Amino acid sequence: MGLMIVHARLLFVAFVWGLGWTAGRVIATNFPPITAAWLRYILAVSIFLIWINYSKNYRFPTFGEWKRLFYIGLCSTFFYQLFFMFGMMFTAAGDASLMITFNPIITALLAIPLLGEKMTKKLGFGLFLALCGVTVLFIYSPNVSIPTPERIFGNILIILAALSWASSTILKKKAMTSTTIDSKEPLSPLQLTVWSSVIGLLILTPWAGIELITTGWPKFSIEVVSSIVFLAVFSTVLSYVWFAEGVKIIGANRAALYVYLVPPFGIFAGWLLIGEQLGYSLLVAFVLIVGGVSLAQSSE
Repeated sequence: MGLMIVHARLLFVAFVWGLGWTAGRVIATNFPPITAAWLRYILAVSIFLIWINYSKNYRFPTFGEWKRLFYIGLCSTFFYQLFFMFGMMFTAAGDASLMITFNPIITALLAIPLLGEKMTKKLGFGLFLALCGVTVLFIYSPNVSIPTPERIFGNILIILAALSWASSTILKKKAMTSTTIDSKEPLSPLQLTVWSSVIGLLILTPWAGIELITTGWPKFSIEVVSSIVFLAVFSTVLSYVWFAEGVKIIGANRAALYVYLVPPFGIFAGWLLIGEQLGYSLLVAFVLIVGGVSLAQSSE
């Protein structure tokens, strides 16, 4: 595969993930959130299983691996979707796309007690800068049409979504570098993604059932259905696979640079598609958060 194609795909992934925040906002304000996440993963897991079945990566996990996959799916699918969907009920898509950029720093902090990595001055100062950016976003967001208490609550939920994803990242690192007692080799990134998504879907299912019982059958609209399909097909399946291929071909550090394009795409999509506001505070928050994350990652 040519490098130009790899970079083009990674740029597309950044665009899709940025647009995904607007799709999440559309769904969360018009549809039961857990049911929406469940429908998203019904479609995504179906495609994933077809994909892995016809690829060279197919391998059914062992019992010991399923225990690991349970915790990965709990964090990466259930808790992440829970905080993501409820967070998008209360905050703006542009604000949320900036908040999630905090993810790498949370991952680095979790790696200190869980993986034995060291706290460095760069990580500490990067954390400080990123927190300054978050503070700017909390206080001076231009999206004043959303009441401040609601927006702050939504932003906190998005930070918890980032914490959930960071936790699953740590668990995946362990699963990719070590075997269980009953396995001969670690699961690949694609295998981990597919099977943990299956686990996450199973955990989501009863909660979606409870939501349907308590809220009744939801009303579907073209906007909601297209947003769920977009998140499942493009933001989950295609983007995960293309990003993993990009990491494999050009390396994790170079591929991660494209993640910094997600907030600009997210902010622009929120402004263009659902009328969110633009302002200098978003630029200041972006510079502080991304600058802090870049500094923190340079300490690795």
